[in-house]
Amino acid sequence: MLIEVKNLCMDYDRKPAVEDVSFSVDEGDYVCIVGENGTGKSTLMKGLLGLIEPVSGEINFNGITRKQIGYLPQQTPVQRDFPAAVHEVVMSGRLSSCGLKPFYSRKDRQIAAENMQLLGISDIAKLSYRDLSGGQQQRVLMARALCAGERLLVLDEPMASLDPVVTAQLYSIIKRLNTERGMTILMVSHDIHGAVNQANRVIHMNRRMEFCGSVADYMKTDLCKCMMGEEHKDEHC
Repeated sequence: MLIEVKNLCMDYDRKPAVEDVSFSVDEGDYVCIVGENGTGKSTLMKGLLGLIEPVSGEINFNGITRKQIGYLPQQTPVQRDFPAAVHEVVMSGRLSSCGLKPFYSRKDRQIAAENMQLLGISDIAKLSYRDLSGGQQQRVLMARALCAGERLLVLDEPMASLDPVVTAQLYSIIKRLNTERGMTILMVSHDIHGAVNQANRVIHMNRRMEFCGSVADYMKTDLCKCMMGEEHKDEHC
């Protein structure tokens, strides 16, 4: 077991956002956290990352620290206009490993180069991040996240505002990281079709956790059918 969450409660803007949530994540899992807007998905992620303090409950890590987690947050307009070279953005993912050292090591540079190659951005390493397309920027940020964490990757709406071709490419890369590298994936997503096609487990949030289990079991629920638009709205929607 990599992560165990017990009876977690969290507030956002002084209002309850996550209520009495308990689940565990095993090494190698690919978990999608789904639900409507405002149901606590991103708040839950930020709690796991230590960015928001819980009101109550426990978050326990086994053999991994928060500094070893790669995190790809939702971008803001200011971040999209960040005036740095691609390789500088990617390398910044190694900062937590530098400690008090004032420079990157050879290992840091090697890891960054490998991740840029994996994400297909080696040829744009010297370009300015602000001049890239949305898809290219997401690849850069994912390479940065991989530099920060080699075992656990946390993604908050990574496909937002991307076209279908770029979305499919990024899904393919994430799947390879999970299956070939054995990375554990935690992804917040509004793309329910992508979630059930890619993940092996689903958590459905509505402040409380309304479902946690396998994709196969989730697809049998009214919650899933509602999210996929297969039923008219009822008490579950």
